Amino acid sequence: MKIAIPYWQGRVSPVFDASDSIVVIDIERGQERRRDNFRLASSEPVLRAQEVAALGAEMVLCGAVSRTLESALIGAGVRVKGFICGDLDALVEAFLAGKLSDACFQMPGANRVQAAAGPRPENRKKTSARPRPKSKRAQHPAKEDEYESGYQR
Repeated sequence: MKIAIPYWQGRVSPVFDASDSIVVIDIERGQERRRDNFRLASSEPVLRAQEVAALGAEMVLCGAVSRTLESALIGAGVRVKGFICGDLDALVEAFLAGKLSDACFQMPGANRVQAAAGPRPENRKKTSARPRPKSKRAQHPAKEDEYESGYQR
């Protein structure tokens, strides 16, 4: 299995979308066999997901990740475990030991239930419970000329 981790200064990058450095770790029989560092060329989500998949990564362990990039990765056949933080070496050890769910590897304030459940739901149009205020024109249709010309006749 190959896992990919976007990183910055020896730690998991806080935002995958903004990171251009990624480490791909080859794991066999529960042990790290090889580690290679790469630079990602594209910042466009679909192309970035294709780059990660082309590196052979089966799973990405990352900090915050946009819904667009997460969906693109899943579409490219790469599993995503987001909202992870910490030192890169400690994170790999925790992954190998099955301890990624430890609190020290969870981003502060992240919705852990939603992150563990898999892909987030698509953006929905937000609706307000309050009705929108009417424009001045709609409130006073008889004074239409006043608002169009800017002065009263």
